[in-house]
Formats: sequence, structure tokens, C-alpha cells
Amino acid sequence: MGRSFGWLWAAYSVSALGTALALNAFPLVAVLVLHAGPAEVSALAAAGLAVGAVVAVPLGPWVEFRRKRPVMMAMDLARFALLLSVPVAYAFDRLSFVQLLVVSVLVAAADITFTSASGACLKGLLPHRDLLVANARFEATMWTTTMVGPPLGGAAIGLFGPVVTIAADAVSYLLSAVGIRAMGGHQESRPARPDPGTRLKARDLLDGWRFILTHPVLRPLFLNALLVNGLIMVGAPLLSVLMLGPLHFAPWQFSLAFAVPCVGGLIGSRLSRRLVARYGPHKVLVTAGTLRACWPLGLAFIGPGVPGLLLVMVIELGLITCIGVFNPVLATLRLEHTPTDRLARTLSAWSISSKLTIAALTALWGLLATLTTPRAALTAAGLLLLATPALLGRRALPPD
Repeated sequence: MGRSFGWLWAAYSVSALGTALALNAFPLVAVLVLHAGPAEVSALAAAGLAVGAVVAVPLGPWVEFRRKRPVMMAMDLARFALLLSVPVAYAFDRLSFVQLLVVSVLVAAADITFTSASGACLKGLLPHRDLLVANARFEATMWTTTMVGPPLGGAAIGLFGPVVTIAADAVSYLLSAVGIRAMGGHQESRPARPDPGTRLKARDLLDGWRFILTHPVLRPLFLNALLVNGLIMVGAPLLSVLMLGPLHFAPWQFSLAFAVPCVGGLIGSRLSRRLVARYGPHKVLVTAGTLRACWPLGLAFIGPGVPGLLLVMVIELGLITCIGVFNPVLATLRLEHTPTDRLARTLSAWSISSKLTIAALTALWGLLATLTTPRAALTAAGLLLLATPALLGRRALPPD
């Protein structure tokens, strides 16, 4: 698929591994170093998603009319500097909760900006026939690093202290910038604005959402993705409370229950291209999208001991396998149905909406679990997920 894609894939791989190593590092540092309470830790998690997404709103239109590779490098270098400030401040005993909060917000905004630029870069880099292969490789890489990164990160924290994985994550973004620089940029020209003399207007900020919500193919996929991803993500904190609390699972068992099933993402992403070649992309989207909504309800029935642990692993394996099939096909279809001159705005709007939805639903389900029980909240999320495949009906998608 070419030298340039090889460097792009390498850059993605190293940054994905750094992110996986530092998974949950900020809450851990807040608790162990700054002695933050539950309210502060929750605020840190929510602000990184919600406020970071809001900060990123004007960046989508800004990225649209700039060369994408320099934007990607700039976002990598910004994340490198922001994250490196945490271990530096820790070394000089100057680390504060406010710094963690600011860094989490700005890194989240840089993540969204990088994602929108990289999607546009990928579409310009590869021919149409290779997009699904590329997205499947990115998906497989993401799940592989998710499987191996957190255990390695936990071991590194135990050996070297609480901020070591944040430093490793920072270095991974520096290496990513080097990889993107090595791609070469002679094939990329600066996009021209439709009205060269005009400045960015307030209504331009909503262009991505306007395009998605008026597009007959992207609109149902967008709404489905928001609901499904949000309702799946609300289960993570609820399961941690349930498994580590009343069910008395050890922390290593809890980590194992979610690390091992990530192999399903690798399997699903490897299968996606073969399934599309045999059945067509839209049939695969409908089938995998329906199946992924059926698994989470089973999490409400987990019990203690080995049977409960195995049940969680089987459910997560099935869920992640279906996600591994679905996501590359969705990402490819989104690139195919979005014109190049509005791709960055569309991807930015999609990513911002996803992060805001996850933050809002996580807060809402936390309140629901407080008023009822974590098991009841998991049941509610699972039941609502069963209704989401209605947005993937055949009328919403064009024929293969």
C-alpha cells in the first residue's frame, strides 16, 4: 500500500501503544499524588471529554482548508509538550489538579483535531479500493495495543512510579510526529477556500453537522453510533463498581476480564474485508451492528467467582468481535460518502458529538446507578441498546 501509508500506520501504532500504556493514568495520578476525591476524579474524566470537545468545535473548519500532514504533526507535538509537562511538574513537586485538568482538556481537543485531519489525509493518500484494508489495520492495531498496553502500563507504574506512563505517552506522540514527517508531503496541496477572501464565520462551525444530518446514509449511521457507543461506555464505571465492590473481584481479575477479550477486535477487523467481499458492506453493517447491540444486556447478570468472570469475558469477546467487524466498514463508508472538501469538518463534528454524548450519558447513568443500583443501570443500558439497530434498517442504507 505504499511507503507513505506504512509510515502513517507506524505513527498510529506507536501513539496507540502510548495511549494504551497511559490508560487511566490521569485519575491514578490524581488519587495517588494529589489525593483527589471521587468528585475531583469524576470532574477530571468528564472535563477531558466534554470541555475538550467544545474547544475543538472551531478547529474542524480550520483544518479543512489546510494541508493535513502539518496539522497532524502540530497536534502530535502539542500533545507531546502538554503530556510531558505532567512528569516535569511532578519531578519539581509542582504538579496540581488544575494542571491535570487543563492538560486533559487540551489533549482531548488535539485528539479530535488530529482525527479529523488524519481521516482526510488517508482518503487523499490511498485509492478507494484500499480504504477498507487501511481502516481494518488501524482497528486491529487499536485492539492489540488495548490488550497489551494496560498490563504493561500497570507494571511500569509499579516499578517506576505514577507518572512514568504519561511520559511514555508523550514520547509516543513525538515518535508519531517523526513518522508522519517521514511520509513525505509532495503529493499534498493546500485546499482552496470557496471564497478566498472571507474569514471563518459562526455558521461555518456547524457545516459538519449540517452535512451529516442532511445526508440520507450518514444520518442514521451517525445517530446509531452516538447511541451505541455512549450506552456501551456507560457500562465501564458501573462494572468497576459492581465487580470490585459487591462481587469482590480482585483488581487483576477485573483487568483480565477486559484485556483478554480485546483479541476479538483483532479477529473482527481481520474478518471485515472478507465479509464485505462476500456479502457487501451494507449487509455487514446491519448484521454486525445488530449483533453488537445484543451482548451488553448480559452484563447485568454477572455473579461472583469464576463463572461470573468467564461470563464477562465471553460477553466482552462477542461484543468486541462485532465492533471489530463494524468499525472499519463504518469508517470506510463515511470516507466514501463525504466529499473531500468537507471531510475534516464532518469527521470533527462526528468525533465531537461522540465525546459529548459519552460524557453526558456516563453522568446520567452514574446518577441512575446512585438512585437505583449498578445492576439496574446496566440493565437499562442493555435494554436501550436492543432498540438501536432500528437505525440500521435497510431503508437507511443504499443497496450494495
